[in-house]
Amino acid sequence: MAFTAADVKKLREMTNVGMMDCKKALTASDGDMDKAIEWLRERGLAAAAKKSGRIAAEGMVNAIVEDGVGAIVEVNAETDFASKSPVFVEMVSDIAKVVVKENPADLDALLACKYPGSEKSIADMIPEKVLVIGENLKVRRFARYDTGVTVAYNHMGGRIGVLVNMEVEGIDPSAVTEMGKDLCMQVAAMNPSFCDKADVDAETLEKEKEIQMALAMNENEKAAKPKPQNIIEKMVMGRISKYYEENCLMQMAFVKDNKLSVEQYVAATAKELGGTIKVNSFVRFEKGEGIEKKQEDFAAEVAAQMNMNK
Repeated sequence: MAFTAADVKKLREMTNVGMMDCKKALTASDGDMDKAIEWLRERGLAAAAKKSGRIAAEGMVNAIVEDGVGAIVEVNAETDFASKSPVFVEMVSDIAKVVVKENPADLDALLACKYPGSEKSIADMIPEKVLVIGENLKVRRFARYDTGVTVAYNHMGGRIGVLVNMEVEGIDPSAVTEMGKDLCMQVAAMNPSFCDKADVDAETLEKEKEIQMALAMNENEKAAKPKPQNIIEKMVMGRISKYYEENCLMQMAFVKDNKLSVEQYVAATAKELGGTIKVNSFVRFEKGEGIEKKQEDFAAEVAAQMNMNK
């Protein structure tokens, strides 16, 4: 599979590795992006990379909790200017409220729901909003929690939205709001892949072990005094623990006090409040996450136009 300069650039953005090493990785991996990331990691050149790459599309994420139900939605627009308009912001808020109230099964069901204050569906209302805003609009995704205690957080005017869902016993739900906000901000800032290490699937864990073993073996070959196999295996297990700390919310260092893990912070808060708290899961949406946006090269476009006019 061939690769392009754009692929090299994307791999560099995902891994923070130099262009030449990215090119070598893609060559060795026959252009496969995931295998190229593994190739770089096995040689100690990159940490774990987010597969989504750079954020590109515009729009807004909105997370809310109403009557104990949490909802989060993402709606996309073409420009940042449009996504900040009052009409767009109100539309995103209205759609989040529909998710809370109607509990749609999927995106099609959401679009079929009535738009607040109208007899029209959301799908029928969007073209009207397009005429007002002047850009293409798309409801992209949503999530909802209707059990337990849910806390919502919106960062930077809707660039990132987070819901954290907890199971709370023996504690007034309002008493855990501050802790929930702390967890939401942790998720927004650190972007964990899993809630707890127990949530890491077997395939992901096995792949990580393979990568860390290959890295350790490469390091051992270059060492002046190579280590025996049993020591290498212990090193790999230590690195798996590090993987949990970097990718699992509950095992991460708590941002506000890095002497504690998030798990320890939650346990300490539960003890202080006289009950139990279990963090069930979270949802984190970042606007445009994973969407490839066309990169306009105006200089090239003008040059091409000039050549056509000769």
